Amino acid sequence: MSTFRSIEWKGDRLVLLDQRNLPEQTAYLELKTAEEVAKAISQMIVRGAPAIGVAAAYGIVLCARKLSKDDNPLERLREADEILRSSRPTAVNLFWALDRMKRIWDQFNGSLEELKILLEKEAIKIENEDVEMNKQIAKNGAQLVPFGAKIIHHCNTGSLATVDYGTALGVIRYAHEIGKKIHVFLDETRPRLQGARLSAWELKELGIPHTIIVDGASGLVMKKFKVDLVLVGADRIAANGDTANKIGTYNLAIVAKYHNVPFYVVAPTSTIDLKTPTGEDIPIEERSADEVRRVGSTLVAPQESSVFNPAFDVTPAQLISGIITEKGIVYPPFEENLSKLFEST
Repeated sequence: MSTFRSIEWKGDRLVLLDQRNLPEQTAYLELKTAEEVAKAISQMIVRGAPAIGVAAAYGIVLCARKLSKDDNPLERLREADEILRSSRPTAVNLFWALDRMKRIWDQFNGSLEELKILLEKEAIKIENEDVEMNKQIAKNGAQLVPFGAKIIHHCNTGSLATVDYGTALGVIRYAHEIGKKIHVFLDETRPRLQGARLSAWELKELGIPHTIIVDGASGLVMKKFKVDLVLVGADRIAANGDTANKIGTYNLAIVAKYHNVPFYVVAPTSTIDLKTPTGEDIPIEERSADEVRRVGSTLVAPQESSVFNPAFDVTPAQLISGIITEKGIVYPPFEENLSKLFEST
């Protein structure tokens, strides 16, 4: 069984697995500035809400490492913070991690060198917490997976979308590791094919039985193969349980509801945004039309045709059976029960 990380801190640089080239090529990029990190997030060199948050935290560290007393350090940090916040608007983990880093310099009165040390320690803490949260999420979620389960998964939520282990794919990975004899149907996840390119690559590396399906085949697969549950990730969960995730998740939830297949969202509590009342308030990123017009470098649609290319959609809370977090499984009513997760923190 192989293990891998999408993101690794080397003390003076951030190393990212370039996910644009998988599965054809396993290539790593070394980043040394906050601007390079923001570009990597925007271009989806690194992707997945938890991984984006960790990368952004290290972007602040990279900015801090280059500062001197003559640079107006707080102003430079604010500029880096703004650049990183603008890289992708939907994933709340990005803002959660940057808020944690910002609190460090907002509340600090010591020397610049001491500040650099504290910022690096906080980013490392965010990274380590991600791994531990994912492993606990996996254990919590595995209790919902019956022996011999057939599971549908959308997009990519594994080690490539986090620091290590994964969220929804983490549940799948753990269920496999404890011998539950599962089989996973992977939505290919148009237009960037994260399911076909990334999730299938991860499951191949981990030795987990899987089958790639086109996004539109999920209804037939549920009917023909008696799917037991759907597991998906999240980029932002509103206070009422409405969940933003990769485009196509909403369709999958509707089909699951029709076929009486439980539909679970899997995410750390850092993805829950109690400041966002409902899914209507979640900003949805729209990406380049060429992501739809082309597959790789090949044009598959007329260049003149207009394209609507939202990166995410919002699944209404009433279509979600439960939300699996590191603190436990949350069931409806979400508006009441999600807030309880934070009462002891």
